[in-house]
Amino acid sequence: MIAFFEDVVVGEILELGTYTFKTDEIIRFAEKFDPQPFHLSEDGAAKTHFGRLCASGWHTASIFMKLFVARLKSMQDEALAEDIAVARIGPSPGFEDLKWIKPVFAGDTLRYTRTVTGKTESRSRPEWGLVHSDMRAFNQDGLLAFSFKATVFVERRPR
Repeated sequence: MIAFFEDVVVGEILELGTYTFKTDEIIRFAEKFDPQPFHLSEDGAAKTHFGRLCASGWHTASIFMKLFVARLKSMQDEALAEDIAVARIGPSPGFEDLKWIKPVFAGDTLRYTRTVTGKTESRSRPEWGLVHSDMRAFNQDGLLAFSFKATVFVERRPR
């Protein structure tokens, strides 16, 4: 999404990358941020409805952010190397409809994507527009595991 607001295409899908959730990382994240039994150990998880160790939903969301930022930086670096003007990305006024649809077990690999679903011109900030997107992660079986709807300010093309 380094394109200026006017150049963003509704329906465009951006592949953000994949990530495999490893046992030690799941536990380390859970110990710091989400210490529930099904995130802390195989033994603890075996006694819960999940039955085995799974990643915190916040861990899956954090990986989304890591991959999204890395992909945008990569795209920006490529554009700048070709002397192509790059739009600034502003803050996000928020997100909605966050869903952890399928558990992410140790060893699962998620593929993260962003699909542009709409654009809105900003009335309060005419030099910016709002880009609306569906953020998703699919597991190695192609099943939707994680999703949310995001909005972010994107710079408009200078006049």
